[in-house]
Amino acid sequence: MLQVCLNGARSRAECPHLPVTPAELAAAAREAVTAGAQDIHLHPKDRDGQDTLEADAVAAAVNAVRATVPGVPVGVTTGAWATADPQLRAAQVRAWTVLPDHASVNWHETGAAEVATALLEQGIGIEAGIYSGTPAAQRFLDWPDAHRALRILAEITEATPQDAAHAAAGLLDDLASATPPILLHGEDATAWPVLHFAAFHHLDTRIGLEDVLHLPDGTPAQNNAALIHAAREAIQQTCKADPHRA
Repeated sequence: MLQVCLNGARSRAECPHLPVTPAELAAAAREAVTAGAQDIHLHPKDRDGQDTLEADAVAAAVNAVRATVPGVPVGVTTGAWATADPQLRAAQVRAWTVLPDHASVNWHETGAAEVATALLEQGIGIEAGIYSGTPAAQRFLDWPDAHRALRILAEITEATPQDAAHAAAGLLDDLASATPPILLHGEDATAWPVLHFAAFHHLDTRIGLEDVLHLPDGTPAQNNAALIHAAREAIQQTCKADPHRA
């Protein structure tokens, strides 16, 4: 499965063509799905372009995207940078009037289990965000409802491709006992090497302006669709190089 991560916690200062408004997110989602994305992860924004978990913003973003790409799963963030207090974060989830198909919960953040429980109560799938270099993997595995997660978002945070490959192998070892499927991805300089690593190891992966602003050749990506197109080509090349995937 190839997921598109449309915007992340980035701002227009980093990426002038970052999709921020519901209409922009809907257009970006349509283009990305046309290019081959099978799942969508997005960060709803407030009027100032900051990530928010407020019900109205979540509803506007999710409704706009669903209307454009019906039938494609749509997920949002629950990152602590949007709302620091975990109890308030869980309360915001419970106040959502339009429910996304899934939402990410970062297990290195305080109150992850509380937020995840609120999602389960709402019938929303959990993407368990596990950052390399943190105690998140063990915290997640120790959670009694870990088996109920929709998937694990294994995020490699190391800065160099060589370190990222080593970290990815180690994180997969740490998650060996987990039952949910794993989506492996990197960020910035390691986004493309980790995508190749994920494809080689038959894992789901993702790409989008949240994770990287450049194509594999280093040129700036004009939109999420360009990143998805490049990712599909990279995955196909990896499959051709691996006869077991034919």
